[in-house]
Amino acid sequence: MSTCGHVSSRYTEKSRGPLRKESGAQLVEFAVALPLLVMFVVGIFDFSGAFTLKQKLTNVARDAARTAATGPSNDLSSATPVSVRSAFQVVDNYFASNQLNTCNIAGPPTASGLTWTYSGTTGVGCPPTGLKIIINRGYYFPASAAATIANANCTAQSAGSQTAVVSTCVSVQYGYAWRFGKVASLLGPSATLPGTITATAVAMNEN
Repeated sequence: MSTCGHVSSRYTEKSRGPLRKESGAQLVEFAVALPLLVMFVVGIFDFSGAFTLKQKLTNVARDAARTAATGPSNDLSSATPVSVRSAFQVVDNYFASNQLNTCNIAGPPTASGLTWTYSGTTGVGCPPTGLKIIINRGYYFPASAAATIANANCTAQSAGSQTAVVSTCVSVQYGYAWRFGKVASLLGPSATLPGTITATAVAMNEN
């Protein structure tokens, strides 16, 4: 009886050995895969949020540029022209309706030539780089399809020997707080991501 019991005990210990090894291997695999899984999940949410914000900024920049371009041009020498105020209101109302923090942005804007800039201050719920709206009512570019892409500051392009197309450029720059970089830094060198998402739009002046 004692011999049988001893054999049974040794058989049970041998049968449990592979199970313990498999369980230990699974724990090691899970510990290795967990950081990668977290990084992928955070990355999906982070980049989808950035893409959605980019689309929203593109939409509002386009609407603001169209609004300003249809406004009067006989008051561009004033401190804040009607067309500039109208474009600003388009952006401000769009942010409010889409529950985006306006960063306490208000007027009056700073003027440089035919370019007006609104800058939002940082505050509760506002991204670190805040909000900036640039409206250039005297933006021009050469009459070629390849040269109509405006930069982030709506700086006019050189027309050269071509005909200069006078238009309005609106740039909306909004901060974005990335979480992906912090997670990725746990696995290696920290990722450098832009802290501001920018959208620009150009519309030809009608007046």
